[in-house]
Amino acid sequence: MDFLKENLNAIIEGDCLEKLKDFPNKSVDFIFADPPYFMQTEGELKRFEGTKFQGVEDHWDKFGSFEEYDTFCLGWLRECQRILKDNGSICVIGSFQNIFRIGFHLQNLGFWILNDIVWHKSNPVPNFAGKRLCNAHETLIWCAKHKNSKVTFNYKTMKYLNSDKQEKSVWQIPICIGNERLKDAQGKKVHSTQKPEALLKKIILSATKPKDIILDPFFGTGTTGAVAKSMNRYFIGIEKDSFYIKEATKRLNSVRDKSDFITNLDLETKPPKIPMSLLISKQLLKIGDFLYSSNKEKICQVLENGQVRDNENYETSIHKMSARYLNKTNHNGWKFFYAYYQNQFLLLDELRYICQRDS
Repeated sequence: MDFLKENLNAIIEGDCLEKLKDFPNKSVDFIFADPPYFMQTEGELKRFEGTKFQGVEDHWDKFGSFEEYDTFCLGWLRECQRILKDNGSICVIGSFQNIFRIGFHLQNLGFWILNDIVWHKSNPVPNFAGKRLCNAHETLIWCAKHKNSKVTFNYKTMKYLNSDKQEKSVWQIPICIGNERLKDAQGKKVHSTQKPEALLKKIILSATKPKDIILDPFFGTGTTGAVAKSMNRYFIGIEKDSFYIKEATKRLNSVRDKSDFITNLDLETKPPKIPMSLLISKQLLKIGDFLYSSNKEKICQVLENGQVRDNENYETSIHKMSARYLNKTNHNGWKFFYAYYQNQFLLLDELRYICQRDS
């Protein structure tokens, strides 16, 4: 049986250094790697009030030396490079303990660094000893397989989600807490370094397309798989800890496809040429519906002829109305106005994609 078909949306049990060798050359589109950080934690960490803090004390994070850690990293990075498609990309996450070593290896192997992304944690763990700065970020290194790779980057989608401003390389996202954090029967964390789904959603949306194959060689409790499955991407995970596999499997079984026009990358195509009158005739907009600014301020109402009217009885097109509101000569009303559709607050431009898809 074809190796990829057999393992799509599945967890491969075993050590990634060995299991990666089973993959065909140039077979996956994107790799997200969250390797051991080699934290080098010594002694017992205490909270300010004196209780023990459960940090990263796992056996899988222990290495005898930097040389041993480097050998380990070079092993899995070489295999990832082999199995990544020519136009694929890889994103490796780490912290100050290991990310500089990872970056050194990536460049030496011939990967082409596209960005280093700062995950700014809005709720970081304090530095309990008070002897250094609170470590409030981790770094993701996003690389193409080589300099000439034509990687997927969904620029328009990321810009849209950033209030129509070019997405930046600093992402403020809280660490994984609350109901998202997997706990065992005793209420303890299942995995000490579980990443938040919001972080994975952002990088997967940035760098992949629907039906792409996403590999996670350090699968843990399956955050990459859960997000990929919800966004109509395929995943393959590698994990050697049977307990993590058990918890990840339970988690994945509850995940449903939540893909929409954003995750399907409708915004990466040219906007459909659909006028206001068609949105009205298709009942995506109704006569008298309000159109809003992004902060939900009512600006105008929809008229039968596809024009709009404000509270001063000024009647015009959505483009001239948005320009009037912003005190500009011209402005794109599709990118400015919002409307309520099926209890969702959507950019007017989104309704055109919905109309095209449903026609």
